[in-house]
Amino acid sequence: MASLTPISQTQFLFNKPHLKFSSPRTETCFQSSFVSKRLCFQLKAPVFGRMPLKNAAVVAATTAEKPKKRYPGEAKGFVEEMRFVAMKLHTREQAKEGEKEVKEREEEAVRKWEPSIDGYLKFLVDSKLVYDTLEEIVEKASFPFYAEFRNTGLERSEKLAKDLEWFKEQGYTIPKPSSPGVTYSQILQELSEKDPQAFICHFYNIYFAHSAGGQMIGRKVAAQLLNKKELEFYKWDGDLSQLLQNVRDKLNKVAEGWTREEKDHCLEETEKSFKHSGEILRLILS
Repeated sequence: MASLTPISQTQFLFNKPHLKFSSPRTETCFQSSFVSKRLCFQLKAPVFGRMPLKNAAVVAATTAEKPKKRYPGEAKGFVEEMRFVAMKLHTREQAKEGEKEVKEREEEAVRKWEPSIDGYLKFLVDSKLVYDTLEEIVEKASFPFYAEFRNTGLERSEKLAKDLEWFKEQGYTIPKPSSPGVTYSQILQELSEKDPQAFICHFYNIYFAHSAGGQMIGRKVAAQLLNKKELEFYKWDGDLSQLLQNVRDKLNKVAEGWTREEKDHCLEETEKSFKHSGEILRLILS
């Protein structure tokens, strides 16, 4: 009877189709009593060397992770993401990135721009209530990272108090806070307690908007109503650009600990921030 040992020793080669074979060939023979001729098999030795580069590239391509989605401004930090979203909510006249379509009545009111002292006082009073609220929130610090935003130099409450005192000295009656300011203050308090990402969105937009468009509005009102007097509301102690950069750095650092979902939630709050700030701003024209 023939010995089948050589075949059994090489059987694993047929069960491993992924192995690459190369020359030289080896020949295994045996003879059996059931057949008259000597049987021989030619086998190629398996090569266990490196996988060809072409095949390796295919494997790498199939196993590599998909490229991470990049968000506008993400490479510069989360504040740039917030700025990008905020700019899209401006009109093209206000910012080159603006995409907002202005309603006819709103556009007409802005173009006329007929502020009144009474309306401006309402705006200042409601603005002070909002800034009082923001400063109280970061002082209380329901979430520890709020404390990072104490004494940034952007605070406006004390400045507004001086301005309102000046108007009082001029003989004007200072009104009580109105619905837009009271409502926004309550919203900020609620968000600060249960939704820190949403609160930070409002915090950013309130302070940074005032440092930009807010100054332009202040100059317009001063020219038309105050004989070009510059109010304390539009003055900062120190270099404003540096104060803003310091807050940007802190905001970016805080956001580094957020998930992508938390960042997106913060960005989604931008439109609400614009809505409430806009309602207070429109008091100037009332």
